[in-house]
Amino acid sequence: MSEESSTTALLRGTLEYCVLGLLAKEEMYSVELVRRVSSELGLTTSEGAMYPLLSRLRRAGRIGTSWRESPSGPPRRYYTLTSDGELALEQFRAQWTAFRAGVDRILGTEQ
Repeated sequence: MSEESSTTALLRGTLEYCVLGLLAKEEMYSVELVRRVSSELGLTTSEGAMYPLLSRLRRAGRIGTSWRESPSGPPRRYYTLTSDGELALEQFRAQWTAFRAGVDRILGTEQ
């Protein structure tokens, strides 16, 4: 597996929770989410990948939306974390911590 495809696989498995984690800190619109995920992870994330994820999270009740006027251009849809989203994020954090610790032990990368 190439480095690029292993990174893509890691992103695919965690992007939902990265989005929930960002929304736990503040509400954002889609372009902000794409920029923050790309910036924080040092990867290029597209709006084309983000919109289906946001729709899926909204249908699952993990995020809510509201429309707001934009200072420049058309209104923007802002996304917020719901209580179901908070619960899903907390459950993932516990799983991630245990999983990461196990992988670190196996790889010899514990800190």
